[in-house]
Amino acid sequence: MDKIAFLGLGHMGAAMARRLLDTDHPLTVWNRTAAKTEPFTAGGATAAASPADAVRDADVVITMLADPPALFAVADEIVPALRPGARWAEMSTIGPDAVRELAGRLPEGVTLVDAPVAGSTDKAEAGELKILAGGDVSSVEPVLSRFGTVTHVGALGSGAALKVVVNVSLLGAVALVAEGLALGDALGLPEEVVRRTLESSAIGGAVPRAFAEDLHFDMALARKDAELATGTADLPVVSAIRQQYADAADRPDTAHEDIARIVPYIRERKS
Repeated sequence: MDKIAFLGLGHMGAAMARRLLDTDHPLTVWNRTAAKTEPFTAGGATAAASPADAVRDADVVITMLADPPALFAVADEIVPALRPGARWAEMSTIGPDAVRELAGRLPEGVTLVDAPVAGSTDKAEAGELKILAGGDVSSVEPVLSRFGTVTHVGALGSGAALKVVVNVSLLGAVALVAEGLALGDALGLPEEVVRRTLESSAIGGAVPRAFAEDLHFDMALARKDAELATGTADLPVVSAIRQQYADAADRPDTAHEDIARIVPYIRERKS
């Protein structure tokens, strides 16, 4: 069985890596905060002291990191340690430019696939994520399918591009629900009536996410994703949405809360 190295055990990464514990794949894990590896070693995985140690013998490398700077810091350590024939599935939300830059750093014989995911921590725990894959995914698809359904998007970088579209659309929909509720407040409408009516409207799918209590999509990561989008195209609406999440990410009480926290934040600001 392929030896797997999984780097990055944040909210999403940990939920995904747990899906590999009950397989026959030898699993090595690494995280900058080493204590986060302890539940995995208790489950049979090996904890690596450094990113390079994690990937040295790996057939498949999976990275699930916060942003491009975090990815490139790890890449600086692991690229020299990758063995010929290794396959790297980059699953972070970093945008297509970062994927292409990463590909340019790799030695001959190492294959890179961009495979970010759509879905939150609940879907990750259930193995029901949508994996948006760019490049030749065939050699890692059996491993990626442990996390959910793999969709072949196109050439290398296309999965990362589509992920930015998906995330920014989600962020916009949640913010729009928040402003709809804020408008209802200003007009003196009962919250329950507004919420129930929005649920049956064209943006109804975003309402449950706007009120989710057991999911985690970090506010600071939301700002990062919106910045990836506005750095690519002229998007006036997304720019306004980005500012809302940026303001919330700058506040100590909401900086690392789930994006659902944007709803009371926006309503408080509009009242």
